[in-house]
Amino acid sequence: MSSSELVTTQHLTRKAIIYIRQSSPHQMFSNSESLQLQYALRQRALELGWSEHNITTIDRDLGTTAASAEHREGFKQLLAEVTLGEVGIILSYDVTRLSRNCSDWYPLLDLCGYKGCLIADRDSVYNPGSANGRLLLGLLRTNFRNGTTYHSGSFNCGDSQ
Repeated sequence: MSSSELVTTQHLTRKAIIYIRQSSPHQMFSNSESLQLQYALRQRALELGWSEHNITTIDRDLGTTAASAEHREGFKQLLAEVTLGEVGIILSYDVTRLSRNCSDWYPLLDLCGYKGCLIADRDSVYNPGSANGRLLLGLLRTNFRNGTTYHSGSFNCGDSQ
């Protein structure tokens, strides 16, 4: 069983939300393996200690870019449930799938930190309410940006290269 010392009983009494997104309708069909890997995060939630009935999948943003939350109904649902204190952990295949835009990314981290909601990907669990968790999530965002923005500009924090 894969576990994390960050996951507490308090987290396990709330929902695990699996957030699934692909940037375009074309990706949904041409990259079906990615979609399968994202849905497989249900097993990760089970391994972390969540019960089957306490795991929710949000996949309303399939085929929608993460450049802005404006047209992402699933992301808005995710924010609402975290705001209400109903979520113990958000799982995403890669944390950078949650947002490509700093004006959505950092408020999400702030909200999760304030509400005691963890963020996890296929490899790790992060606590955005701790200095270390916030640092690691910030570094992941920076690494993503440095690794792909040069080519695609897909994570925008308002600065240019």
